[in-house]
Amino acid sequence: MKTAVISGGAGGLGQSLSTQLQAQGWRVILLDLDVSALSETDTQLPIQCDLTDPTQLTEAMQSILKHSPSLDLVVYNAGITQIISFADSDDAGHRKVFEINYFAAVEMARALLGAVRAAKGTHLAISSVAGFAPLYHRTAYAASKHALEGFFKSLRSEEKAHGVQTSIAAPSFVATNIGNDQRQPDGTARPGSATDGVDYMSPQSAATEILRGIEKARPMIPIGRIARMAWWINGVAPRLYQRLMERQIGGT
Repeated sequence: MKTAVISGGAGGLGQSLSTQLQAQGWRVILLDLDVSALSETDTQLPIQCDLTDPTQLTEAMQSILKHSPSLDLVVYNAGITQIISFADSDDAGHRKVFEINYFAAVEMARALLGAVRAAKGTHLAISSVAGFAPLYHRTAYAASKHALEGFFKSLRSEEKAHGVQTSIAAPSFVATNIGNDQRQPDGTARPGSATDGVDYMSPQSAATEILRGIEKARPMIPIGRIARMAWWINGVAPRLYQRLMERQIGGT
């Protein structure tokens, strides 16, 4: 039985990935701050963990490796958004976004590197359109996702010699927390809660596209119509893309 680890496993996209993988015969290990709604079964192991707490992260990684020293897939899905102008933001909020979106993923990858190599498995980073293109009122969020992509694109070259696949999925707007943003004074909020998005996808549809891309060993997987258009337009005409983005959501 193949084994996958999914951070942010209790959220909408994490749960959709988990459900679809289990339907295909996988065993999943789910990491999240609150796993009280997740049951432990023969194919599902929830682990409570604050990935920004070094002690909790170390203990969670040790528990994963104890249960499965060989991992076929690690999905770096945990994250938060921040919707605020840079002028109104502060250093603490900026760093919080990076701790969750970037550094937690890096330390997970460090801890699980050998287990993924043992299975000749896959690292899958869940990025965003903001990981390769600008996004209004998301300076910290976009920066963290750009950093995430830079890390995993570089790791791809190092791990290729070990038979490991490294992929990045970049959804546009996935409606996982509309109406439940839990917005904080520093602008941080739950992922998938933005109300200024365009052409929202369901987490189930996003998960299906992501797993299809993994099956095809695609290194970069833009998810959804908007993401694919953004990938193409930003690649060939970045100034045009910025104008279109500002026209669509600028000033919101």
